[in-house]
Amino acid sequence: MNTMGTARLLPWTGPDGKPCFLLGDGTGCVSRIADRMEEEQLGSAADLIDEARHLLGERSWTPGELHLLAVELTAALVHVHRVAESRGARLTEAEREAPDADGDGPRLPAEAFG
Repeated sequence: MNTMGTARLLPWTGPDGKPCFLLGDGTGCVSRIADRMEEEQLGSAADLIDEARHLLGERSWTPGELHLLAVELTAALVHVHRVAESRGARLTEAEREAPDADGDGPRLPAEAFG
């Protein structure tokens, strides 16, 4: 959970395209909205991956279809990257440094995945 001094990167930007941050303990209304939006963004990205695999697997695409797919994949990647940055920034120092049971490095807590 966030402490009052930890800023959470939100999964949206302001009207000027700049990042939005939230100070709080992670239990408020805006935090819950952000959690739901992150879940939706990750779900949309997963759906788009399936769509891309289907389209590319057919090998009968048009240049327009490829262009649209590239635009949509880029937008999804921007969202997923923002979610990863936000969740990584909320890890405690111990979570960042402690190896997991296999010694492979840090792991996200289960609640980070919704």
